[in-house]
Amino acid sequence: MTRFTLAAVTALLLAAAPVVAQTTPPQAPIQRTTPQQTTAPAAPATSPTPGSEEWLRLRGESYSAAPEAEQDPTEVAETIRLNAGITARNEAAERRETEGAAAWQAEDARWRAEVARLETQRAQWEADAAAAEAARLRYERERAAWAAEVAACKRSPRSCVTRTPGY
Repeated sequence: MTRFTLAAVTALLLAAAPVVAQTTPPQAPIQRTTPQQTTAPAAPATSPTPGSEEWLRLRGESYSAAPEAEQDPTEVAETIRLNAGITARNEAAERRETEGAAAWQAEDARWRAEVARLETQRAQWEADAAAAEAARLRYERERAAWAAEVAACKRSPRSCVTRTPGY
């Protein structure tokens, strides 16, 4: 093993030791039982409320706030300053989130208005195209009728007056 690898493994073990020490629950000693000892130990009648002093004590933890007179004023001031910084960051994040949501809603409304305008424009184009097609078909019918009238006049021995289609 190289010296670097050995140093890295040692550093990792030293860094992980407190975590392992805090997360490993205490274990009761292993007891050998005989066939006569198969009864379960009696469970406590009531379990403590999670977070209570008794609950923490059963888990090997304790917490008790120092009386106001015993607290370090510089530590209290630092805690207040840190809490104020956290509050300011949270308020700034909430403000950015609100502004972002408002900007998204405005952009969404602009997009919806643009889509509605384009849909109206498309519907108008389709109506204009349908009107143009109807006019073309009417022209072709009138032109065919005029051509038939001109052909009939040409076959007829007498003279006739024809009108130009569309006039």
